[in-house]
Amino acid sequence: MTGFIDTFTPGGPGPTIAIKDTIDIAGHPTRAASRALADAPPAAQHADVVRLLLDAGWQIAGKANMHELAFGMTGINDYTGTPVNPQDATRIPGGSSSGSASLVGLGAVDAALGTDTGGSIRGPAACCGVAGLKPTFGRVSRRGVAPADTTLDCVGPFAREIRTLVAVMAAIAPGFERAQAEASAAGCTIAQLAVDADPAIAAALDAAVRASGLRSHTVVLDEMPAAFAAGLTVINAETSRAFGHLVETGKLGADLDARLRTAATTTPAALAEAEAVRARFTAQVDAALEHADVLVLPTLPALPITLQQARDGVSVIAMSSLIRPFNLSGHPALSLPLPLAGSRLKAGLQIVGRKGADERVCAIAAHFEAALAA
Repeated sequence: MTGFIDTFTPGGPGPTIAIKDTIDIAGHPTRAASRALADAPPAAQHADVVRLLLDAGWQIAGKANMHELAFGMTGINDYTGTPVNPQDATRIPGGSSSGSASLVGLGAVDAALGTDTGGSIRGPAACCGVAGLKPTFGRVSRRGVAPADTTLDCVGPFAREIRTLVAVMAAIAPGFERAQAEASAAGCTIAQLAVDADPAIAAALDAAVRASGLRSHTVVLDEMPAAFAAGLTVINAETSRAFGHLVETGKLGADLDARLRTAATTTPAALAEAEAVRARFTAQVDAALEHADVLVLPTLPALPITLQQARDGVSVIAMSSLIRPFNLSGHPALSLPLPLAGSRLKAGLQIVGRKGADERVCAIAAHFEAALAA
């Protein structure tokens, strides 16, 4: 199933978790699923999140596969293999945390850690029919996580149900209030974002909002398209800074080589404009959240394309149109499986909260989870 790069023997009876291959585990190399890093030395110490998980009794099952260097949305990796999409093996598993989402969806582990720079937790979660959380930027330690320097990337959990997602957050985010995350959300208010999405997904979201019984209103964030483009600019600049030197090795996959070369052309002027958009969009999201506990919208605007379509060159960049903006702004955002009428596939319901209110996001996700299961 190629969800794992390396597997370990669990050392005890606790719940199992897989760790994305950008996160250090002492004694094991962190290769980011890239041939260019095949000779990386073993990590000298655990990343903070790994140490915290072990201290909380979690059993590490292994290193999870991923899109090479965490710089892609398909999850396809011709070096380490492509993880299976548990919902439909003919479709892409999503990237970059493809192995993490796949392993959880297949039931191989109880949970997994991924990283989310431009939707890399929420995208695979929606593709693979599981839950995934991008915490508030800075809420979870990134010490021992590649790349070291970022204004976008967050470490976060995947799980099949919200209670397990909450258990992981309670372990990796000191100060996370589990009782708040498990509290009733019955009195909360949601703002439904008006966005472009496939009609079946839009209808499923409307049905979920009705089923939740929560007070709701509609809101428009007109800076979303600009925030999407700005997020691309920032991730290109930061990924080029972190991994651009690997182009010289000649060992990168063809897609990575081409995109890193393009990323290297990002200009200071473009980056400055992206930062101006970041400020405007962040303020707009904050303003919308003054009148609602969370924003809700689809995670992805359409179902994932097939592996063959991706290999044939069908663009996937629009996959991140509804998720990437919230990396730019830094708000916590969670993807929950969203049933589609007349389909065995599930899409994703995205829940975005106030900065630092990750617990409330989880509580409202649990409310939706119960309503959709009723």
